[in-house]
Amino acid sequence: MKKIFKSEVNLLEVRNLTAAFQTENGLVRAVDDVSFDVPRGKCVGIVGESGCGKSVTAMSLVRLLPQPEGKILRGRVMFDGEDVLKMSHERLRELRGGQVGVIFQEPLRALNPVHRIGDQIAEILMQHRGLTQAAAFREAVNILNFVHMPDPASRVKEYPMSLSGGMRQRVVIAMALACRPALIIADEPTTALDVTVQQQILALIRELREGMNSSAVLITHDLGVIAQNCDYVVVMYGGRVVERAEVTELFNNPLHAYTKALLASMPRPEYARKSRLPTIPGSVAAIHEFVPGCRFCQRMGRSGDTLIDRPRLLELAPNHFVEACPLCIE
Repeated sequence: MKKIFKSEVNLLEVRNLTAAFQTENGLVRAVDDVSFDVPRGKCVGIVGESGCGKSVTAMSLVRLLPQPEGKILRGRVMFDGEDVLKMSHERLRELRGGQVGVIFQEPLRALNPVHRIGDQIAEILMQHRGLTQAAAFREAVNILNFVHMPDPASRVKEYPMSLSGGMRQRVVIAMALACRPALIIADEPTTALDVTVQQQILALIRELREGMNSSAVLITHDLGVIAQNCDYVVVMYGGRVVERAEVTELFNNPLHAYTKALLASMPRPEYARKSRLPTIPGSVAAIHEFVPGCRFCQRMGRSGDTLIDRPRLLELAPNHFVEACPLCIE
């Protein structure tokens, strides 16, 4: 394995990350030998359909897999020179919420329904910044104002159920950014929000990240979101990276069949009104059904050696890596 050290270029370096879950079918791998970098001050998007391993990858970065089922089997997650997978629980608590902020997919599940919004933000400030309770509550108002929450002085006294979906997501963002983290992990932060609010939330995350010069990992199934917000993109399928490149390079020169299919399925202005959108045949296999070889070939109903032997991840263009299945690339 390539030696990994503190990099002046990359804030986060992920190498050969493999995560699994203990199920009734035995130990099954949800993330299989995933590697990528997050440069300092840049945003990396991880894209793919549901069941491709995006969220498991994101939660593995800060060791937040469900316990006791979730297990990280091997790999390295180097954050500014420290291996997150070898950190003590005390150091990990310092990292989460302090140097790394996580914006969770479902704000109602991320927020405690029986505590006021202000108290939940204040708890983070007391733990990581050492503020008193009164000072932390005052700072919570400032942070809510920072994320453009309407009437923040009143909102800090409210409970999550009394807020709209967009407001709850702003609270989750405020909690993630309260300590001005170096890295932001946003796990599908606009799930279940209407289109207008989605754009507001994504613009807010981009504005705040750029204002703090933070790096980010943005998890999404929407390539349009990737195009608007990210510098680099990692395409995942079947728990593996099938393609990764700079955003402009990937959109201009997609090489893997799965990436091409995702791009083809995006709505376009030139499509006739009410016309049928292109779709990808089949669906992602259940993780206990994954073949050892090319998993997109498995979806397409192909047979032969491509299902047996795992394709190598090759650099087919400068900084453009592709899982080189002969049936999935030209």
